Amino acid sequence: MKNGIHPDYHTVVYRDRNADYAFLTRSTENSDKTVEWSDGKTYPVIDVQISAASHPFWTGRTRVLDTAGRIEKFRAKYAKFASPSS
Repeated sequence: MKNGIHPDYHTVVYRDRNADYAFLTRSTENSDKTVEWSDGKTYPVIDVQISAASHPFWTGRTRVLDTAGRIEKFRAKYAKFASPSS
């Protein structure tokens, strides 16, 4: 591996303020803001708008589409164009 061509890889905290959730990981991303972690050390913090703690797919709060109702609306709308034999 060549020296001096790779970005700095360091420990950072990603924080989702909507879900009050944070996790410590390593990244090349930088931030001017810092936060004190549970180990007593201070790390750069990167605020994200959505994470696994607040995403509807992962939390189970997904929207349920009424597909049966949509199909019936389609059939009713285009029934006048159907041939008499169908």
